[in-house]
Amino acid sequence: MSRLEGKIAIITGGARGTGEQTARLFADEGAKVVIGDVLEEEGQATAADIGDAALFVRLDVTDPESWAACVDATIEAFGLPNVLVNNAGLLHMEAFVDIDPARYEALWRVNLLGPFLGSQAVAKAMQQAGGGSIVNVSSVDGLSAKNGLGAYVPTKWGLRGLTRVAALELGQMGIRVNAVCPEAGGPGMRKEIMPEGLDIDPIDTLAFTHGAIPHNQQRPGVEIIRDIARMIVFLASDESLSCTGADYPVDAGWTAGHRLKFNPGYKAEPVEG
Repeated sequence: MSRLEGKIAIITGGARGTGEQTARLFADEGAKVVIGDVLEEEGQATAADIGDAALFVRLDVTDPESWAACVDATIEAFGLPNVLVNNAGLLHMEAFVDIDPARYEALWRVNLLGPFLGSQAVAKAMQQAGGGSIVNVSSVDGLSAKNGLGAYVPTKWGLRGLTRVAALELGQMGIRVNAVCPEAGGPGMRKEIMPEGLDIDPIDTLAFTHGAIPHNQQRPGVEIIRDIARMIVFLASDESLSCTGADYPVDAGWTAGHRLKFNPGYKAEPVEG
């Protein structure tokens, strides 16, 4: 039996990047998938490519009415949803003192208000379905911080807090809530951090920070994104029925610590065998 047989999932930001790969993997594992996004052309193309197991719905995650319409469309097409993946997100990089408050608020609305509204919108339907799983896509920047991310980091830390409160309350309704914390964003999100004039596909930069496991530097970027999707599949599946209120880094050791070149245990080249 497929790992997600009988699951009906709403995936936000599903038109491209991590959301797209998650939608494809969900369908491969037997789920029915609703792709929610504001990118209509890309979202419709992704749903069409997946086939009968997928439906595209235009979804503005910052709008409660848009959420209500998405849930209604899901029920009409497939039935009561029992999985929600809050994946839609915005990235912005700028010096802290230069960030426009409007830009800060825009990130907060998509990255944090969106998952809050989505979790509210699906909760009663999930309870009617007998329970379910909500997976919030946070970030390694929700576990630590970097300069230049003053508008982004607070939203991802906040999403981890939202995950815990929701897990405690929605667990009474049979709903598990967890956070995935990836290091690798989709190529659409990574375009902003690419230096101007550099003719490199953003997806080819995904393995750049994977020095702790050098074999990842040889893998296609899309496979690194699919590693995130594989973790989301696990948390959506009944294999994770005892998992709730927790963080799951998919970061190639990024948050584990630092390898110091002059300390014992440092290898400049991968260990053979």
